[in-house]
Amino acid sequence: MPTLSNYTQFDGLHWETGTIRNALDYQGIKAPHTGKAYSEAMLMGISGGPVIGYFNFIYEGHDPHARLLTRNTFDPWDNLLSRMGVIQNVLHTGKADKAVKNLVETLEDGTPAIVWADMFSLPYNDLSWGEDMWAMMPILVYGYDEASDTVKIADRSFKTLEVSTETLAKARARVKKDKNRIITLEAPDESKLVSAVQAGIWDSIKLYTEKPPRGSKKNFGLDAYQNWAKMLTNTKNRLSWEKQYPAGRMLFAALISQYTDINIFGKNSPFERDKFAQFFDEAATLLNNPTLNDVADCYRKSGEAWANLSDALLPKAQSMLGDVRQLLDQQHQLFLNDGCDSTGERNHILAQINTLKTESETNFPLDQTAVVTLRENIAEHVTAVHDIEAEAVRLMKEAMA
Repeated sequence: MPTLSNYTQFDGLHWETGTIRNALDYQGIKAPHTGKAYSEAMLMGISGGPVIGYFNFIYEGHDPHARLLTRNTFDPWDNLLSRMGVIQNVLHTGKADKAVKNLVETLEDGTPAIVWADMFSLPYNDLSWGEDMWAMMPILVYGYDEASDTVKIADRSFKTLEVSTETLAKARARVKKDKNRIITLEAPDESKLVSAVQAGIWDSIKLYTEKPPRGSKKNFGLDAYQNWAKMLTNTKNRLSWEKQYPAGRMLFAALISQYTDINIFGKNSPFERDKFAQFFDEAATLLNNPTLNDVADCYRKSGEAWANLSDALLPKAQSMLGDVRQLLDQQHQLFLNDGCDSTGERNHILAQINTLKTESETNFPLDQTAVVTLRENIAEHVTAVHDIEAEAVRLMKEAMA
């Protein structure tokens, strides 16, 4: 069965922009303004740029989530590809045997296949499978061998990831809308690159300052920072951290979820803002607009502020909080650097994290006074990020005027 033996593209870190980056790079496609492979930073910017979203999810039977969006999530895949003039060749079937045939034929044509798979069904993601949890994400398949029952995948790790053919089939079939879908990409239209970059910047400006396409304005952009800080310090509001995340497992889980969204979810650094700085540096050259270099400088400062915010969420020196932070970082770096070779070690770390969560129910390390101080400190760092990115937005508007 076919395997692309010359496949070496593993730099992409996010499901959408990383998968597209890897697919274009494999085809030898170069960005006209650099002569190199399209950077994921450029693709992130075109897809909708930097933004912030703040949400709370509390469901019975699950740990609570205080979730953060650090990039535009409103149709980033289609926006990115349409803006760049990339034609998507789509194969879609409801039949399992036809799905395998389409995948094999795509690989036999010498092209890696972008497929959508449920992240909870892929064992290398260290996520607990459940009937009520699913998330279909694009990954890139470059090898399929029924004889050895092995599928080779590029998916946010710097190493090949492998699953069985049955595991992939089940993951691809989890959600009807994306079931057994395959996409291959054609080369971008270079003449559209300037307008694509401009559209991405305008998306970012709008999501920072205007009502989003869906959801409440207070959950997005500069308003989200202010709402987040307010919920950390206003103890009377029913949506405040005081009410929703009391000391113990509830607070512990909220801190972990925000730390994960900042540092781990589709990332390889404690602050994705550095990549957006790279995007604005590239955009400044492409658009011949030096003000965008000033925006890039703001995002480098923002990256430092996000790192400080991470320190406030899970302080290294604090028992339990610092311990779980170390475990989360170690688990993520093992996935990035060693892929499936680290499965056993990552499972051991996951068990340690779950033990700490259980211990937090009865032995949380902070008393109520210390919890208030922790929340106030987090709020100060949230406000610091807000102020830096408000300046970045001002400069974006100036550059695009």
